[in-house]
Parts: sequence; structure tokens; C-alpha cells
Amino acid sequence: MNRNSIRNFKSRYTGEGALFLITLIWGGTFTIVKLSLLDVSSMMFVGLRFLIATIILFPFAIKKIKSLSGIQFRKGIFLGFILFISFATQTFGLKYTAATKSGFITGSVVLFIPLFQVIIERRKPSRSSLAGAFLVLCGLILLSVKGTSLGNLLNEIGSDFNVGDFLTLLCAVFYAYLDMFSREIETTSLVFLQVIITAVSAFIFSVILSWSGVEIFYFHLTNNLIFSLIYTSLLATVITTYLQTRYQKNVTPTMAGIIFSFEPVFAAFIAIFFINESIYGFGIVGCVLIFCGLLVSELFKSREMPNQ
Repeated sequence: MNRNSIRNFKSRYTGEGALFLITLIWGGTFTIVKLSLLDVSSMMFVGLRFLIATIILFPFAIKKIKSLSGIQFRKGIFLGFILFISFATQTFGLKYTAATKSGFITGSVVLFIPLFQVIIERRKPSRSSLAGAFLVLCGLILLSVKGTSLGNLLNEIGSDFNVGDFLTLLCAVFYAYLDMFSREIETTSLVFLQVIITAVSAFIFSVILSWSGVEIFYFHLTNNLIFSLIYTSLLATVITTYLQTRYQKNVTPTMAGIIFSFEPVFAAFIAIFFINESIYGFGIVGCVLIFCGLLVSELFKSREMPNQ
């Protein structure tokens, strides 16, 4: 094995290791955010999380922001608001649903990407995307079932689907939209625009929701909240963005997709281990189907011709 081969080998596996670390960090956010909501209202948490991230990113992004065209700048602001809606629905939803379910429902983003491809891009989705979406849809249906009896399966569909699950499903819809339209702006600039717009929007909506009575404002500065803010702003936003930008280019798109598919699995294990969450019966089968759908949509993507 020559030096170039060794260098490529190290680069590949370093990249894959970095992506696994990113996925693990992301998986931990579901439990950490759920625990933080004991001390702070949801929109205030989102605002504080992204305000800290904005302050950290500012020195690195300010010069690149100035080089953006007007169209790119406006698009970045628009995508920032979409990101805010994604995090707002996911965070607010965590008040009413389990971190385990939130992780897998968020993973159902695979279900909506083929739909947006047809509606917006007028492009026929790949067979792997359709197969993955079908498995995820079946998994979501089973995840909404409370009982364990096959005889009552049809009657039980939706019995364990609450407002938190619905909001998290909306989060997956907006994530899918965001994924399709965030590829044309330089990464650092886009991330900075998104986090600052998310922070400002969250603070505004914190006031609106409090005035309207939708969410009672509360804030208790505890060690748990401080840790949650540091974890989500520094680790799960800034550092993961840096690692993804630096190392994902050394990993094949298929392998990167497979690694990222483990996010809900990590989320479930962390929630079970740290806050004693549990899921039974059809819910387990639903989680397995969602995970398989994520894998299928990525695993066979590279074997298909574009627009096939």
C-alpha cells in the first residue's frame, strides 16, 4: 500500500468517524432539550441556544456574509426562518412527546423529500427514495399505535399519536424542505444567517406565545439549563457544523447518509439510558421500520441513475 493509499484510507475513516461523532451528538439533543424544558419555556430555549451560536460564529462568518449577493442573502434569511420553524415545532413538541419518538419521527424526513421532488422540482423520485418513504410511513403508523394486539391493530392506529408527535412531524416536513434548498450558499454564511434569524424569530415568538397564552413563559437558570445551552449551541450547532464541513467531503454521499440514519437510534438509546424512557409493542416495530426506511433510501441511492 503506497503513501497515497494510506493517506486516502486514513482520510476516509477519519471522516466516517467524525460523522459518527456528529450523529451521536445530534442524537443526544433530544434527551437534553427535553430535560431543559423543565427550566425554560421552549421558544426562549431556542432563542438562547441560537443566540449563543450566533455570537460564536460571528467572527468566522462576518467577512463571508459581506461577499454574498443580494439574492443569496435574501435566500439565507428565508431558509433561516424555515430553520426556526423546524426547531420551534420540534422543541415545542418535545414538551408533549417522548425523546425516543421525537428522534424517530424527525427521521421521517425521508418520507417528504420524494414529495417535494415531485411538487417543486418536477422530478421523478428514485425507487430507493420511494421504498424508504413507504417503510417510514408504515413505521410512523405503527409508532402511533398504543396497543399490542394484532386483532385490534386497525382500531388502535392513532391511539398513541399526540400533539407533540404532530408538531415533530411538521418539523420533519420543514427539514425536508430545508434540505432541498440549502445547497447553493457557502456553508459558513448560510449557517450564520440561519442561526441569527432563528434566534431573533424565537425571541419574538416567545413574546407572542406568552401574550396569547399558548405557552407560559418561565426561566430558571439551573446547572441543567446551562449544560443544555452549551451542549446544543456549541457542540450540536457550531462544532458539528465545523466537523461536517471539514470531513464529510472525504466520505461518500451514500456512507454519509447511512451514518446520519443512526441519529434516531442514538436518540433512543440515550433517552432509554439517561431518562428511563421506554417503548413497547408496535412502537418498537415502527422504530425499526423507520430506521430501515432511512437506510434503504440511502443504501441504494448510488445504484440508481438520476431521474430514474
